[in-house]
Amino acid sequence: MQFVLASGSPRRRELLASLGIDFVVIKADIDETQYPGEPPYEYVRRLSNEKAEAVAGQLSEPSVVLAADTVVILAADTIGVTETGDILGKPADADDARAMLQRLRGRDHVVCTSLTLRNLVTGQAITELTRTTVTMRDYSDAEIDAYIATGDPFDKAGSYAIQHEGFHPVHHIEGSYSNVVGLPVETLTEMLKYIDYQR
Repeated sequence: MQFVLASGSPRRRELLASLGIDFVVIKADIDETQYPGEPPYEYVRRLSNEKAEAVAGQLSEPSVVLAADTVVILAADTIGVTETGDILGKPADADDARAMLQRLRGRDHVVCTSLTLRNLVTGQAITELTRTTVTMRDYSDAEIDAYIATGDPFDKAGSYAIQHEGFHPVHHIEGSYSNVVGLPVETLTEMLKYIDYQR
């Protein structure tokens, strides 16, 4: 049975390969616009479901489809992250990346990934949310500018990569490290058991 990753993310490809799974990539082409008033957790769950459905509709052979969506959520105040926080997506340009990194600096935010796994043979489907609280360090504006100059922020939600060796933006986390990279492998491992996937 073929395993399909419905994502073009190179980080997700690396993490999935680390589990010893052979897979093909079919990128989902959907409208990722957030609905007016849609809470962040509902939004990310909807996107992973829609991505899985869009790719499943293109397949004719027995397959398992994995779709994922990751968002960075910053609370409107400093009391804590809530479901009404702002979603920080991928930056539009350098100014947008700079503004995001300044907003995140020295504060907590939540990285939330929704995984949807569908077995097209048995009809089994499961969606799980993984949340990690991330505390950023108090980096300087000069460090932000140097990081932006590397080009690394531009394909990443929240404008940063936790694993970037030059910037090291994160002070500490509570929860899954791989979730912050883009694919919570601990969650995925349990989901694969649920749908009886045999590698």
